[in-house]
Amino acid sequence: MIDPSNPSDAAAGAAVSRRGFATMALTLAGLAALPARLLAQGAAGNFGPAKPFSWDILVAAAQASARRAYAARTASRRAAPTFDDAARLTYGEAQSLPGHVRLFPTRLETAPFAVGINVVSAGQARPLINTQGLFGAAQNVDPAGFRVMHADGHGDWLAFLGASYFRAAGEKDQYGLSARGIAVDTGTMPGAEEFPEFTAFWIEDLGGPEGRQRLVIHALLEGPSLTGAYAFDTRQTEAGVVQEVKSALFLRKDVARLGIAPMTSMFCFDEATKMDRRDWRPEVHDSDGLAIWMADGERIWRPLENPPEPRTNTFRANSLRGFALVQRDQVFDHYQDDLAFYDRRPSLWVEPQGDWGAGAVVLYAFSTISENVDNVAAFWLSDRPAKAGQRQDFAYRLTWTNRDLAANANARCIKVFAGPGGVPGGDPIPGATRYVLDFQGDALAGLTRSSGVTAELDLPPEAVLHKAVGPVAGRDKQWRVTLDIKTQGLAAREFRLFLKRGGGALSETVIKAIQP
Repeated sequence: MIDPSNPSDAAAGAAVSRRGFATMALTLAGLAALPARLLAQGAAGNFGPAKPFSWDILVAAAQASARRAYAARTASRRAAPTFDDAARLTYGEAQSLPGHVRLFPTRLETAPFAVGINVVSAGQARPLINTQGLFGAAQNVDPAGFRVMHADGHGDWLAFLGASYFRAAGEKDQYGLSARGIAVDTGTMPGAEEFPEFTAFWIEDLGGPEGRQRLVIHALLEGPSLTGAYAFDTRQTEAGVVQEVKSALFLRKDVARLGIAPMTSMFCFDEATKMDRRDWRPEVHDSDGLAIWMADGERIWRPLENPPEPRTNTFRANSLRGFALVQRDQVFDHYQDDLAFYDRRPSLWVEPQGDWGAGAVVLYAFSTISENVDNVAAFWLSDRPAKAGQRQDFAYRLTWTNRDLAANANARCIKVFAGPGGVPGGDPIPGATRYVLDFQGDALAGLTRSSGVTAELDLPPEAVLHKAVGPVAGRDKQWRVTLDIKTQGLAAREFRLFLKRGGGALSETVIKAIQP
């Protein structure tokens, strides 16, 4: 399970709190924090003595911890007892830490574990030892995480809370999907997934040009199978939030599936989904597809789904250039939700820094009927086994943006529909499914049915009962592929398709799961 909502599971509670506090942020974002106080003012009462701090010091601490047996953390004795108490502590008037940082409180059921908070300046770190004045309601409560407010105080744009979860807003100032520090055995078998936790943070405010903020956030990761040192050089840009990430991982145990740069999202349904649902909205999802950018330049698009059973798909990606969970559909009318604003939710791109070697992008999804459960995960999996005693280092860039970084000269797939095989209004073809794929992009400008455009499909000819390719009437630069696939008895569980003209591709490659 990725973001489980079973309150009996301590890791699940931490994961659920990520969405719970985000929901509060949507409704209470107008309650701004007081302007940040200078560190010098709080040093006497809130902070302990300064100590030297650096990346090398953090890496050494993570390595030393990996040599010791893992000790499970105990819940805070100063946690907020209820949701309402947590809301008052989080959003009431209080001081901020440098960098416009506000703290999340521990909460008994969903975020019970305290984290260490340190403020860094000029290579010196001062630990937070007293939270008096840093929470609303003037209570001294242990912190479970933190959020970074906009400089003008109108809301937050970055948050770390629960296990190793964190999230940032795109340029439309809206939270959506989440990232994680690491994924351990996600999708291997029920109950096998492990949730390592960020147990301490070191936050350095570096300011930023023209009102934009920049912080460097270091974190220590602890878990039964590994420890880790992380650095997130985080900055606001015109196109969203960019984080330069580096990590040093130290394995205590062998790990069957070590997911690098993992992200989690929610896909409940879209307008093309045929399911029994009691919801008036046409679509509900944080992301609608997995995008992969291969080393040879090929762009792959895998539409997300809400599968009837857990499903894992692996995409070979040696010398990967990037991958993302993308919210491609950003039209309000397609969602009609003026509270959750799914049309504003950002995409998250991962771009490896350096050569990660041979490996694959893994997509895992399970069924959900709730939009409050993240049922989709994507991460990179190395071909190199993860063995006890190893150190593994990874660097990558995260870009939280509403822009589609997969866009180039080739056309993109903007919608996939599926239904009974055969002509609408006629008798369905037994054992067949009709797929309709729409593509749009500059590469299709000016092309007609006589331009030699074809749809390249990797299914055997006997499985393709009908295939048609042509422009969509009244739609600029938009083409449609219609397929009738004999799915009954078909061994393949998915197909690959792209538009082609002559020897060149006109579109990205769509990989679509086959519905029986």
